[in-house]
Amino acid sequence: MTAVLVALGAVVGAPLRYVIARALDGRFPTGMLLVNVVGSGLFGAFAAMALGDAGWALLGTGFCGAFTSFSSFAVQAVERPARTATAYVVATAVLSVGACAVGWGLVSAVG
Repeated sequence: MTAVLVALGAVVGAPLRYVIARALDGRFPTGMLLVNVVGSGLFGAFAAMALGDAGWALLGTGFCGAFTSFSSFAVQAVERPARTATAYVVATAVLSVGACAVGWGLVSAVG
């Protein structure tokens, strides 16, 4: 059952990532940056919710795992000129970790 929940989450997350990245990426990978930051924020929020195994499989592993992408991030960083790549890597790392902390903090403050 866990594998089915992961797959269901991924069925939504992966196409959503593709559509957003495709629509917004250009000289700077704005779409992929947005996807990774939003996905990290959601991941932090879901973690703070203590969803249980089924909820975590669906939303954390399935949706967030398929929505965010380290492989696309890495490829896009390597394909850019050095200055752009550096800005992209730093922005992704700082904003994604920050978004995860904010997601956790917001849910923790409410619940």
